[in-house]
Amino acid sequence: MDTTLTQFKHCDLIKVTGRIDSATAPKFAEALDSVMNDGRYKIVLDLENVEFMSSAGLRVLISAQKVCKRYNRGEVVLALVPQRVYEAMDLAGFVPLFKFFEDVTGAVGSF
Repeated sequence: MDTTLTQFKHCDLIKVTGRIDSATAPKFAEALDSVMNDGRYKIVLDLENVEFMSSAGLRVLISAQKVCKRYNRGEVVLALVPQRVYEAMDLAGFVPLFKFFEDVTGAVGSF
């Protein structure tokens, strides 16, 4: 799994590639934590190239969303979510907790 960070004026874009499972979830959490530790809580996750996301990856997403939404500071929004990942999130009941976008431009523009 690889992550690429791009900072914009109003938000940060993290592009994730590969599998997010129990082995790579700590690295995924580290990427999100580094942004949040800088005081930036408006995060767009580009998940277009994510092949698989396990429950460990879903836990990282929920944890980041809780931190970002605390005190109304911001939120994590998801762009280009693959169908299989969306189905896993739906099965876990996470779909109402996130905003989903069909493209990165719309997601970044939502801030």
